[in-house]
Amino acid sequence: MTRPGSRKPENGKQREGKKAGSPQRMPDAREIAADILMEVLEKKQYSHVVLLNALKKYQYLEKQERSFIKRVVDGTLERLMQIDFIIESFSSTPLRKMKPTVRTILRMGVYQICYMDRVPDSAACNEAVKLTVKRGFSGLKGFVNGVLRNIARKKEEISWPDDSVRYCLPQWILGQWEPEYGRKAVQVMAESFLRERPLTVRMNLNQAPREEILESLREQGVEVIESGYSDQVVFLKNVDYLEGLDAFADGFLQVQDLSSSLAGDAAGVKEGSHVIDVCGAPGGKSLHIAELLNGTGMVEVRDLSESKIALVEDNIRRSGLFNIEARVQDALEFDRDSEETADLLIADLPCSGLGIMGRKPDIRYNMTREQTLALAGLQREILSVVWRYVKPGGTMVYSTCTIDRAENEENAAWILENLPFEPVDLTERIGEELAKTLCRDTRKEGYVQLLPGFYPGDGFFISVFRRKEEGR
Repeated sequence: MTRPGSRKPENGKQREGKKAGSPQRMPDAREIAADILMEVLEKKQYSHVVLLNALKKYQYLEKQERSFIKRVVDGTLERLMQIDFIIESFSSTPLRKMKPTVRTILRMGVYQICYMDRVPDSAACNEAVKLTVKRGFSGLKGFVNGVLRNIARKKEEISWPDDSVRYCLPQWILGQWEPEYGRKAVQVMAESFLRERPLTVRMNLNQAPREEILESLREQGVEVIESGYSDQVVFLKNVDYLEGLDAFADGFLQVQDLSSSLAGDAAGVKEGSHVIDVCGAPGGKSLHIAELLNGTGMVEVRDLSESKIALVEDNIRRSGLFNIEARVQDALEFDRDSEETADLLIADLPCSGLGIMGRKPDIRYNMTREQTLALAGLQREILSVVWRYVKPGGTMVYSTCTIDRAENEENAAWILENLPFEPVDLTERIGEELAKTLCRDTRKEGYVQLLPGFYPGDGFFISVFRRKEEGR
């Protein structure tokens, strides 16, 4: 499954960057992981962005090394609260007083010692000491060695002081969720955030037959797992380098979570529709809807910046779809030319992201309750502007990737109270199998709150509304 004129990799291996021309002395896997963690933990950069850029930069490394980098980075971030508790329990120097580089090296070392069975404790300690010296802190190698070896000797004696550390979730999140969902449900969600997650993709069946796409993936050594809720969405394991997959390069795959794809299904797309996605980058939902339109209509993807729209345009080019376009547009600024032009409006708005902490673990350390309330207010500001793009009788989908009621159920209620919309019964659009995973079946009320751990996708909120014919 390759483009005309392209050459298929030998032995079905995934495409890789050329090793020729790479520098003679390159950092090893632990150095690269340390650099990534420094960017995320000390400079507050987004983990998924920094990790992706690093894996692209060092794609000439062997698959095992790249896998190690990703595992150490993701695992250290996921287990950070436990790791920090362990270090504080064994170190005479508090974490806040350590050199940032040393703090990062210790965190990585603890992750390898306590959570990676295939890394011998001695190797984790020795490599941490070597890295300490490489980074110019020779005087602290004894400190690093002593702390890590003491942890290695006594790791079986460690116990967690509370649920916040046990589940690596800030207390404010637990305090908010437990009254809403119950302790057992929160435990299921919290444990799901700590499990390794496969890559989720949606197959573009308008571009190639399903079996052909699956066969191409298997030929390149990728393990494919059915989602069980969608024929288009599958989970992938053993993916060395996503851009190296023929099916991805040829536009037959789009990275998209199962939950996100369900928003397109719930929209009730009709062929020939004009669709506006007001905060659409990187374009997963818009591309899905463009496919559901079967070459008819037009999907217009908008977002705030040139860089975000560039991501959308890259995905559009790869997809080969012609009924979709992208442009820069601030959702808070009313576009008079779009008033009452949309048969379908997608408002997947900026949110706290608490439903995707399994994929973006740093969210849990950077988000606050105050920020979630501010985001709920921002969402209402955007909705106050963009609802006017919907034709009378047209549809609006409001969705988020969070589990926060202020951003979800309360905003859905606000829409019904303040805007000329009515809920759409989702019983026929959200199937019975998925409904079984819901804590409460609210499909007839026009929305669903999907919870991680209860089914294979992210935490996600989907609500669908129809604009009333009267009372514009």
